[in-house]
Amino acid sequence: MLKKFKNIVLVGTSHISKESISLVETTIQTEKPNIIAIELDRSRFQSIISKKRQKISLVEVRKIGMKGFLFRVIGAWISQKLGKETGIVPGSEMKTAIKLAKELNISIALIDQDISITLRNISKRITWKERFMFIRDVLATVFTSKKQLKIDLNKVPSKEKISLLSKKLKKDYPTIYQALISDRDQHMSKALNKLSQENKDGKIVAVVGAGHIEGITRTLKKWSKKTVGRN
Repeated sequence: MLKKFKNIVLVGTSHISKESISLVETTIQTEKPNIIAIELDRSRFQSIISKKRQKISLVEVRKIGMKGFLFRVIGAWISQKLGKETGIVPGSEMKTAIKLAKELNISIALIDQDISITLRNISKRITWKERFMFIRDVLATVFTSKKQLKIDLNKVPSKEKISLLSKKLKKDYPTIYQALISDRDQHMSKALNKLSQENKDGKIVAVVGAGHIEGITRTLKKWSKKTVGRN
């Protein structure tokens, strides 16, 4: 999934699909950007390039909250489970972007919100209803095979499919949606807007999860209209 806005090319990916790796590689080679922006914060970036699984200390658990910590552990487990179904290590498209940036001597920009902030917000906001629903859905995932899923894990979901999934997530898990999607859309939009303003004659390829594309594009367009209005 590709979306363009001014000098930014947004590449919407699925973190466990072969199609995403190919899309990232093709887009970077075709667009020849000056900057590759990636949906990572510094800690996750370091984890990827060092190829070591991040260990969370007791101090960090206290910082993000037990609910945020459990959400991270369960989320990582689900990603690994789905990744095994496709044969792709979660985040491989990000690794491809980093690898190409180094090979082609392209600057890397880390645009995502610090994961500790995201997890802390989940800890603070999640309701009892969402907790029970989350446990129910996790248990359902344990017994779900690739054949039972109504989505092709090897491909990036269509815009329509993403829209349906986003609406369901927002309805069932409003506080998680706010922390996991909306807040990060705003953070990444701000980072991309700054990069765009500071590199008006350059080109930016931003590699982000497909679920963030519409939110980021909508925010960038809204800010652009306000700027034009002031002028």
